[in-house]
Amino acid sequence: TKILKHLETRKLVKPVKAVTAKAKKLYMLFGLTPAKEITGGPWYTELEFDHEFISELRTFVMHCVRRLNGGKGVTLAEIAAKMKEANVSRVTLNLEEVQQLMQTLAFDYMIEQSGVNRNGEAMFVAARRVTTMCEFKWWDVISPDFHFRTIRFEDGVILAAHEPHHHTL
Repeated sequence: TKILKHLETRKLVKPVKAVTAKAKKLYMLFGLTPAKEITGGPWYTELEFDHEFISELRTFVMHCVRRLNGGKGVTLAEIAAKMKEANVSRVTLNLEEVQQLMQTLAFDYMIEQSGVNRNGEAMFVAARRVTTMCEFKWWDVISPDFHFRTIRFEDGVILAAHEPHHHTL
């Protein structure tokens, strides 16, 4: 440790804390910037995953998706530009990081891709609400003629009666 302290005072190395090993002290050359894999990138604050920050950014992105271009679709670049213009992030986010935010919203079924624009960029819109509620009860499923019934869902979707299918051996 004496050697490391001496190197620190001469500004040859610097201590770096990693999100994966909080108790370990890592050292790196003084002039280098630690990789996102070590610091956690913009998603970590003081070695802790920043849920509140991400939630605020996701809310802003959803606002952009609903409001920009009349809700007809927005590109990743448009969202990144709007985030920079509105100064919603305490750190500058690159396109890859904005895309990560968009992916979390897509995985939570809050947004979906609606095609591409003239430049070939993906357009995103707010996801349509999907409902699985329908008029039958659970005990109807065990009825022998269940697959012959028409099923009507709350959102107006109708599944026509299915033709019987036979399994052959």
